[in-house]
Amino acid sequence: MSTPARFLRSSYTALRTTTPISTTRSILASRRQFHASSPKMVVHNIATMEQFKETIAKGDVVLIDAFATWCGPCKAIAPQIAKWSEGDFKDKIHFAKFDVDALPGLAQELGVRAMPTFYIFKDGEKVDAFMGANPQPLEKLLQKYAPSE
Repeated sequence: MSTPARFLRSSYTALRTTTPISTTRSILASRRQFHASSPKMVVHNIATMEQFKETIAKGDVVLIDAFATWCGPCKAIAPQIAKWSEGDFKDKIHFAKFDVDALPGLAQELGVRAMPTFYIFKDGEKVDAFMGANPQPLEKLLQKYAPSE
């Protein structure tokens, strides 16, 4: 058994005998060394067509990620997209994503043929697209459209 698991098990055993269950769970949760998700989500999730229209209208440059929950390459590139949205392209490009299975009408309207597909919108108009989970060419595309400071 790994050290963190042993620590949590021993903590649970000690707490179980003296502490109510709800308190035990909150104490154990506070001892975890990881977070299930980022506390501040920088890649925004689009759930409706209205949100999509608002998203492309609000930013000068918007990257839309068309993904599927079952898509392996989509899962592989997602951490890199989140990293760019929090780092190099923060405040330059608005990052958003939508699930093609949840919004098939939007996927059809955009012409999604494979996942992941990334679309660049500038001033509300689609100006470029990139298919695949290859970080280097995608980063070059972002650099091309990111406003210079």
